[in-house]
Amino acid sequence: MTAAPGQPARPVLACGEVRTCLLPSVQALDARAAAQLLRLRNDEHVRVSERPSMYALSPEILTGVDCRLPASNGTKVRGVGTVAARAVLTEGRLLQSTAYFSLPAAGPDMRRPWGQYLVRPGLVEPFGKLPQQATAEGVLRGPGRGELDLGMISEGLLAQLRRHALLDRRVPFKSSPTRLRWVARRTPAGERASLANFTVAEGGLRTMELRLPEDVPAAAAAGLCEDLALHDWLLTTVQHMLDNSRIGAIDGPSVVEALHPVVVHLLHLWMPRAHVDPALAHLWDVLEAKPGFSRQWENLSRRIRDRLALQAVAMPQQALSTS
Repeated sequence: MTAAPGQPARPVLACGEVRTCLLPSVQALDARAAAQLLRLRNDEHVRVSERPSMYALSPEILTGVDCRLPASNGTKVRGVGTVAARAVLTEGRLLQSTAYFSLPAAGPDMRRPWGQYLVRPGLVEPFGKLPQQATAEGVLRGPGRGELDLGMISEGLLAQLRRHALLDRRVPFKSSPTRLRWVARRTPAGERASLANFTVAEGGLRTMELRLPEDVPAAAAAGLCEDLALHDWLLTTVQHMLDNSRIGAIDGPSVVEALHPVVVHLLHLWMPRAHVDPALAHLWDVLEAKPGFSRQWENLSRRIRDRLALQAVAMPQQALSTS
């Protein structure tokens, strides 16, 4: 059954992709500069919160799309509508961009005027019936040739922000960006949201599947995924820095030099669910149980602090032996 012309369609899927990276600036941005960086539109303000951590969220911008939808089984279904994109800056240091959209179970058999798509921001309608399973799997797999590419939209926004005149395009340490692709299947209103799957793939790619009640906005799911992506980036980056710092094989000032960026720029950023919609905050409990995000972070933090404490004890002895 297709929706009548002008009739809002009930979404059955929400899909998105988050890109996370270190802001290319030696100095972290303050709240005022963060708002200036993320001012993507003149008619809407950047939302800035300084408690419990500095968090800036841009207004959303829309990208019109008219192309095939991703499908794991090769089904060719055309989708038309708009993809919403936004950016987040956390503690003036970590930059994220997200592109996401919702899909109804079916759409009209002919193209509507663009004005009708624009009044439904973030909604992409299929021509005819949507192959829900194949589309969800296709989004997580990644787009094929000629298919809707959320990563390209998200990366385009990130590239635009990284060229901003406020930034000196220098970084305090080396790191790699990560990507999180997510799909949320809609469930009846009033049901509890659930996390069905979270995977870590190669090349900085993560995927996540959710069950999302129909009365919870897709923007809330995007916020949860941004929060998860940020903390996953922190874990991945600090673990990589420790693995490459030769901790245990080096002593003296070299230890402090290797760990300095972690202590100064990253350790204070760990704050899961600080900016997650209350309807979805409980999903962090699943991640804390397995794989145990905070336990991993506490272990990494303890290793760093213990190593620095040992170095602090050793330094006076080293000074005496050389005097």
